[in-house]
Amino acid sequence: MTPKASFRNDYSEGAHPRLLQALAQASAEQNAGYGLDAHSTRAAQLIVARLGQPQAQVHFLVGGTQTNLLAISAFLRPHEAVIAVASGHVATHETGAIEATGHKVLITPHVDGKLTPDGVRALLAENTSEHMVKPRLVYVSNTTELGTIYTKAELQALRALCDECGLLFYLDGARLGSALTAEGNDLSLADIAALTHAFYIGGTKNGALVGEALVVVEPALQADLRYLIKQRGAMLAKGMVLGAQFEALFEDALFFELGAHANAMAQRLQAGLKAAGIALLIHSPSNQVFPILTHAQIEALAGVTSFERWSPHSDTHAVIRLVCSWATREDAVDALLAAIGHLVR
Repeated sequence: MTPKASFRNDYSEGAHPRLLQALAQASAEQNAGYGLDAHSTRAAQLIVARLGQPQAQVHFLVGGTQTNLLAISAFLRPHEAVIAVASGHVATHETGAIEATGHKVLITPHVDGKLTPDGVRALLAENTSEHMVKPRLVYVSNTTELGTIYTKAELQALRALCDECGLLFYLDGARLGSALTAEGNDLSLADIAALTHAFYIGGTKNGALVGEALVVVEPALQADLRYLIKQRGAMLAKGMVLGAQFEALFEDALFFELGAHANAMAQRLQAGLKAAGIALLIHSPSNQVFPILTHAQIEALAGVTSFERWSPHSDTHAVIRLVCSWATREDAVDALLAAIGHLVR
């Protein structure tokens, strides 16, 4: 592969040029601090305008783990717990951040990376007394950690169960740009807002230098959030760094264009892998691809590109993860496919 390109994740590059331009322009101004600047205000207005939920609050934070920690710890009382699938980001890749705030994460098996109403009901049935934590918040991520996406019907079923059982519904949108532009998606941002109590829109993995937009739809969850953001060390003095980027992402369709490009490159890659006879762990409609290769092939491939070693598959094979981003080029995908084809032959 020439030139060498990384497929390790979707945040290896810095930021899309239009976001860097927006940052440069905002940096030449004198802005109010702590997220009260004109750029953050306008970015929040642009997002709320797409939601059909005028009461929604938007708070700009630095990263996904910080956003999950801040939101979940704010929404739950000390004895309340989170329900998530075993592969969920809060359960596997956040160093116990949620538990560190005093809230247990209860895990249930997933179906193609997704949480099901049956999985939620099973945990509710197991946690029924004051001697155990009280399940209170249902956590899902879209896309999932396996690159799959939720349908509108699936989220509707989960929200109906939450309403029935008095649960909060929270969606991790680290890769929401990819999810909303993936083949087969039937959800909009407005649908997400209508079906959840809170969610976040990921910028870090969709062209931003840093930044996530926490959207709190339910008014009962909005009180004192700025106090808690400050207390958790999540309130940037230079809040315009986040606001200017989300303003650029949402003043037109750039947020969706970047997600669609990452998906298109991943689908080109996935189709090429299938054509080469390489098995996949799962069909992913988004920007993450999970081929199954022999250990020898994986070691050889590591010499020409970077990727995540995902999971064992058998004594002779393992799963790797290849991720495309807003900046992935067709020639890089084709070069990777040529390299993998050589390894297979």
